[in-house]
Amino acid sequence: MFKKRIDYTKGVLDPKILDKNPFDVLSLWISEAIDSALIEEANAINLSTIGDDGYPRSRIVLLKDLSKKGLTFFTNFNSVKGRSIKYNDKVCLSFFWGPLQRQIIIKGKAKKISNDLSEEYFYSRPRKSQIAAIISPQSEIIPDRNFIDERFRITEKKYEGKRIPMPKHWGGIIVSPSEIEFWQGRADRLHDRICFNLINNHWKSSRLAP
Repeated sequence: MFKKRIDYTKGVLDPKILDKNPFDVLSLWISEAIDSALIEEANAINLSTIGDDGYPRSRIVLLKDLSKKGLTFFTNFNSVKGRSIKYNDKVCLSFFWGPLQRQIIIKGKAKKISNDLSEEYFYSRPRKSQIAAIISPQSEIIPDRNFIDERFRITEKKYEGKRIPMPKHWGGIIVSPSEIEFWQGRADRLHDRICFNLINNHWKSSRLAP
């Protein structure tokens, strides 16, 4: 591992970024990652939370909406991540796109979106994904795989030809950022880092040492 290295030569951060709205930069970087043939899931985000046990926990979720209000993903509210957000709404999101040698770190507060918006996304999902949201007691211990497969089979049959109700324990979470840091790999490990902090409802930008 000590000898495993790569050169960071894919790009630089234009100093003009300091004068921009961070959401505009965020949107641009996500679009460029989506357009890259080398990145399979550009909207994959690492979500870190802290639960009532005091330990941080990270997992990958998928970004499903981006606006000036924040970044939205969907989840089971009874899952570990859902319970952790209820306990402590301060979270961290991070994107890492290796082929572009870029990273974004976002700190902010998380809260549920409206039921109407959650339903709009729920009914855009494949039918089997809707069923999965109903039947999985996410993060709970189960006896075996057959437990889930059987619940899926029974529920699929129950709602055959019918509209599947969105479960109350499922929906969207929006993270409203208070800090957004953009990282671009550079040669000799002298990377570019630009950080935006929300202070009194205005974004203040600064350059950080690599």
